Order: sequence, then structure tokens, then C-alpha cells
Amino acid sequence: MAATTPDQSDELLGLFKALSNPNRLRILGWLKQPDEHFPPSGPGAPGVCLKHIQAKAGVSQSTASQFMATLQRAGLVRSHRVGQWTHWERDEAKIAALRDQLGAL
Repeated sequence: MAATTPDQSDELLGLFKALSNPNRLRILGWLKQPDEHFPPSGPGAPGVCLKHIQAKAGVSQSTASQFMATLQRAGLVRSHRVGQWTHWERDEAKIAALRDQLGAL
């Protein structure tokens, strides 16, 4: 088993906490294949609009925002402003690094 530094351990704990909520885990899964789970965001609009995430998850706007902020703090998603809307997408590089880090344990 590879040794982890205290910073790496704290990062892993933050990731696991972000993924410990079934709704956040579901959202992250939906964002992996957004075309299958959400309506089109429009030309030039990266990611999925928060209102679509909120509707699919069946939660309030503030709860959806909290879910996404938690996933963002863990580095699992990125946000983009499109006019007045916030769009979200997975950070595939961070997720791949997490897979590698877990494989090294």
C-alpha cells in the first residue's frame, strides 16, 4: 500500500465526503453522459444548466447549488457562466487522477 501525505489524505477525505451523498453521486453520474440525461444547453453553452440539474434531481435551486458547490470544492466539477445561468460539467482530469490515486493505495 502506497503511503499518502497528510494533504493527499485530506483531499481524499474531501472527495469521499462529496460523494457520500446519493444525490451528489447521482448528479456526477448524470454529468458523465449529459446528452442522455438533460435537454440540450444550446449552441456554445458548455455543460448543463443548473436549472436542468435541479429539475432532474427534484430539489430546490438552493439545494442544487449547494450540491454543485460541494462537488466543485472537491474538484469533481467545473462551472461556466452563460449569461445569467451557471452551467456545470465534470472535471474528467481530476476524476482520472482520483482513479489513479485510489489505484495506488
